[in-house]
Amino acid sequence: MTVEIKAPTFPESVADGVVAAWHKQAGEAVARDELLVEIETDKVVMEVVAPESGVLSAVLIEAGETIVSEALLATLTPGGGSAATATDAPEVVADTRHVSDEMGADTIPMGPAVRALLDEHGLSPRAMTATGKGGRLLKEDVLSHLKSIEIAGPAGISVETSKMSQPTYSPISLEGPTSERLETRVPMTRMRARIAERLLGATQQTAMLTTFNEVNMAPLMMLRKQYRDEFQSVHNGTRLGFMGFFVKAACEALKRFPEVNASIDGNDVVYHGYQDIGVAVSVDEGLVVPVLRDADFMSIADVEAAIAEFGAKAKDKKLTIEDMTGGTFTVSNGGVFGSLLSTPILNPPQTGILGMHSIQERPIAINGEVVIKPMMYLALSYDHRLVDGKTAVQFLVAIKGLVEDPARILLQL
Repeated sequence: MTVEIKAPTFPESVADGVVAAWHKQAGEAVARDELLVEIETDKVVMEVVAPESGVLSAVLIEAGETIVSEALLATLTPGGGSAATATDAPEVVADTRHVSDEMGADTIPMGPAVRALLDEHGLSPRAMTATGKGGRLLKEDVLSHLKSIEIAGPAGISVETSKMSQPTYSPISLEGPTSERLETRVPMTRMRARIAERLLGATQQTAMLTTFNEVNMAPLMMLRKQYRDEFQSVHNGTRLGFMGFFVKAACEALKRFPEVNASIDGNDVVYHGYQDIGVAVSVDEGLVVPVLRDADFMSIADVEAAIAEFGAKAKDKKLTIEDMTGGTFTVSNGGVFGSLLSTPILNPPQTGILGMHSIQERPIAINGEVVIKPMMYLALSYDHRLVDGKTAVQFLVAIKGLVEDPARILLQL
C-alpha cells in the first residue's frame, strides 16, 4: 500500500507552479509532517509535508519541472518513520539495474535523473562523492561537482542550471581578484519573473506620476522614545516602530481622498469603502506585499504585531496566497535599506503607493530660524488617470500633517 503525495490546490489566480527543491530523495525515511518538497509559484513558495511516517518510495516530478494544481509528485510507503530504512523502498533496488555493466560489480546506486545528468556531461559517478544513504549518488552531488569544475574553468564544460534544486541568486563567488571572465546563466525564478512582469505592466498600463514632500520626524521620534519600553511591555513584546503610525496616517488620508483608495476596472472606477493596506516586505526572492485587512479598525499595536508576523512568515517562506491577495493601497519603506529618495512603482490595480525613506538630520527653517531636525522624504506615486495632481499633493500633505502631529492620528483630525 502506498500513499500519494500531491501538490496543494492552487488558488484561481495561480495557474501552475514549479518544483523548486526536493528535501527528501527516493528511498529515504521520512517522519510525519516532515518537509518533502517546495513548490514555487509566481506569488509564494508552498511547502509539501509528509502526511505520515514511512519511506519515500518514488519521486515522480523532478526539480525544475512545471506542475498544475494537485499534481501527483511522489509516492510514500507507510512505515515506522525514523525506524524505516532505505532498503524498504523498491525504487532504490530498481535504480541500480540501470547502471551500465562496464562499471563492474560494485555499482553505485542512483536515480534516472542523476544518470541522465551524468550522461549529458560525460561524467563518471566515481569522480564525485556520493552523500546519499547507502552510498547513493544524489543529483545534488553531481551539481556540486559540476559547479566546482565550472569555477575551476576548464574548456568545454557547460553546466545546465535550469533544473538546479535550489535557485541560485549569487552564482559566482570568488575568494579574490582573478583574470577569469566568468559568467553563469541561471533561470529567473517564477516569483522574480512575475515581479518583473507586474512592474513592467505598471509602467506601461498606468499614467504613473510621483509627487514628493518631506516630514519632520522629531515629534514622532520623541513619542516613540518616551513610550517604547512601556508599549513593548503592555503589548506582549510588540515593538513600537514607525510603520504603525504611517499605516494609520494613510488610512485617515485615504478617507479624505477616496480616489487614492480606488481602482480602475475597465471603464469603471471602483471606490473601496475600506482600507486594506499592503506592506512591502523584502525577501531573498524579491519583494512581496502582504495585506493588512481593515487596517482602519486596527490599533497601532495591532499593525506593528501584524507586520512583525508577516516579516517572520516571509523569512520562513510561510506567507500564503491569501496573505498577499487584494489591497487598496501600499506603503513601502525603502529607508530600512538606506534609501534617501526613490520613486515607488504602483501595484495595479491600486492607484497609489507611499514610499518612506531613511531619516537624516538636515537644516530646515522654522519660524525664521535654521535648526537641525531629523527629516524623511516621502514619495507618493499615483495613477494620473484617476488621481489629479492636486489630490495627490493634498493627500501627501495630509500624511505629513498627521505624522508631524501624531495626536491627530488618534483624534482623527
